[in-house]
Amino acid sequence: MVFHRESHRFVEIDEAKRIVAAVPAFVSRVGVFVDPEKDEIYQALALLLLSTVQLHGDETPDMIRRFRPLRIIKALRTDRSELELWKRSIANGEVDNLVGIILETADTGVPGGSGVANDWEAIAALQSEGTFEGLPPLILAGGLTPENVGDIVRRFKPFAVDVSSGVESGRRQKDREKIEAFIKAVHKADHDIAKHHHH
Repeated sequence: MVFHRESHRFVEIDEAKRIVAAVPAFVSRVGVFVDPEKDEIYQALALLLLSTVQLHGDETPDMIRRFRPLRIIKALRTDRSELELWKRSIANGEVDNLVGIILETADTGVPGGSGVANDWEAIAALQSEGTFEGLPPLILAGGLTPENVGDIVRRFKPFAVDVSSGVESGRRQKDREKIEAFIKAVHKADHDIAKHHHH
């Protein structure tokens, strides 16, 4: 649930409450924020019992530590020096509540999902250099669709993928068939990777 007012996917707390009421047990409830005030997060937390918070602004390792014991997913740019900074903070034991990082398209100026394709070549270079080692699990985003996600999963073997625009039929409208096709493509890629490991 997106709590960033500038996003066209923004939800008011009352709407979010209705969404949460419809969610089955054991499904993670993630709140997406951009440079939030601490009390903004705690208000959403108190009303919605979020499992995880996803941050898409310029939040620092220090800010993330202050949100303990909340679990945080942080969107980072595909940028070596930014990734190294986070890696140092983790190595120093400064942020133990960071559970995942989302690699966003570097410079669209739109925080939190632009539907613009990521720089896959840059990510491949960072991955082969071992830049992601010592960071939490990698979640890939940026222009993913049912058509291209299989190749991306096979190429990078990320922990997870993140999609929004790529499975919408219209503004704020998720398309059931596109979601099913997306999930099927990911499962098939996972299966291919597993099969490959056995040989």
